[in-house]
Amino acid sequence: MSGSITGGLAAGGTTPNPAGARGAQLSADLGTFLKLLTTQLRNQDPTSPMDTEKLTQQLVQFASVEQQMAGNGTLTQLLELQQAGQLAGTADLVGRRVTLETETLPLQGGRAEVVLPRAGTAQQAVMEIRDAAGSVVRTATLPLGAAPTSWTWDGRDARGQQRPDGAYRVIVSGRDGDGSVTPVSFGVTGLVTGAVRQDGALMLRLGPANVGFDRLREVSGGG
Repeated sequence: MSGSITGGLAAGGTTPNPAGARGAQLSADLGTFLKLLTTQLRNQDPTSPMDTEKLTQQLVQFASVEQQMAGNGTLTQLLELQQAGQLAGTADLVGRRVTLETETLPLQGGRAEVVLPRAGTAQQAVMEIRDAAGSVVRTATLPLGAAPTSWTWDGRDARGQQRPDGAYRVIVSGRDGDGSVTPVSFGVTGLVTGAVRQDGALMLRLGPANVGFDRLREVSGGG
């Protein structure tokens, strides 16, 4: 089994905790507020005491925000634990081929595969492969059959030159019997080499490409 699993943590093995920082600041602000309040109560003019209703409203607002911040911190911890569990669970996928519903096309070892549906309203599939700069490197038109089919790209562009492994983009549109454009569903197949947490989301690594775990549609055998 090849590949690695990483949590994508910041240097030092920790991640920033904005909620904790905001909570500490709120506690400091509340402490300052209470100190000022008690000082004002001790030194207020007996003939013009503080409005009790306004005082109560301020205290309720501070308490409400403090409780909300504490709840947000708890939810953040639960989410991090869930994501850590999901990350560990992807270990069984490393070294296996998977199909994902995405436009990201991973070229691995000079091979990439697009999965096409069976014919319906669409009778043909027109594919367009683009590189990271958005330039079209290859096009192909295939007939759709009575069962789902797949098309393998050998990594060569329109001039026959071998393209390097990497993350490409595939755009697929259907054509009906009259040649009119019609939507068509499709997927891509690749070999899982690892997993990573990226911007709070769990991503599967397919060689040089990262695809969201939520795009996973099918798991097959080894590579």
